[in-house]
Amino acid sequence: MRIVRRSSFMFLVVLLFSGSFAVLADQGRAGRGGAPARKRLLAWADTRNGQAQHESVGHALAVIEQLGYQSGLWDTFIRTDSNIISKTPKKTDGSAASGGPNLNNVDGIFFMGHREVPIDAAQKEDLLSFVRDGKGFVAAHIALTAFDSWPEFLDLIGARFDGHPITGAGTVINERPDFPAAKHFAASFPFSDEFYQPKDHSREKIDVMLRLDLSKVPANQSLHLSGDYPLAWAKTYGKGRVFYGSFAHSSETWDNKDIQQMYFEAIKWSLGLSEAELKPHPMTPAR
Repeated sequence: MRIVRRSSFMFLVVLLFSGSFAVLADQGRAGRGGAPARKRLLAWADTRNGQAQHESVGHALAVIEQLGYQSGLWDTFIRTDSNIISKTPKKTDGSAASGGPNLNNVDGIFFMGHREVPIDAAQKEDLLSFVRDGKGFVAAHIALTAFDSWPEFLDLIGARFDGHPITGAGTVINERPDFPAAKHFAASFPFSDEFYQPKDHSREKIDVMLRLDLSKVPANQSLHLSGDYPLAWAKTYGKGRVFYGSFAHSSETWDNKDIQQMYFEAIKWSLGLSEAELKPHPMTPAR
């Protein structure tokens, strides 16, 4: 009889602990304080073919992970191997993997690929359909150089890279102070960076948030834009939300709270965690 009672007691203890762990697990999935489940963000940065191996990329990915962790809004999967751009998990050699992040189990992408990122035709279609079907895509700095030989990527991101003829101190104009990713910036503000020059873009297709003020910039043979130099914009691709920011070249700039806030709000918007109307518009004069 004692054995039965002891066994029953041990069973009860195990049951209670199992229940406690199950509750904790459910709370982890549901988010902090019973909030909705955290989103899943793939931070993807394949820079193997970049001419200038930006040392800031690793720190940028860490900042994005920290923003999600501290806010409790998303979990970040940091990867630099492009085989994960697939709707089924794959190993580096392309063979099937048993698990891991892939385009069927994440809600958005933060992208810092450099130049020609090696993904095949099937992966390219998976990436396009991922965004087109309603997922988020936020790209930063060197991402503008990516996939130059892939026409459809221009439709996704909204522009192409055309060098960085302006590096150092500049003045940035805020054209969308009502948009979540830009509302914390002043109407104009000084900033120092390697400012990527876009090309092949249309203001009818992108909603420019921030642009570089060229009114006091001297003539430069590499400067191909006449007065209008977009630095950050938002757009849609199918049902998906897309954001690009030229910022930032150096690791120190990724510690800038305003830049962190911009990408935090951009990711939130891309994941559907905030709402804002896109308003493509002609260049707004400095106020």
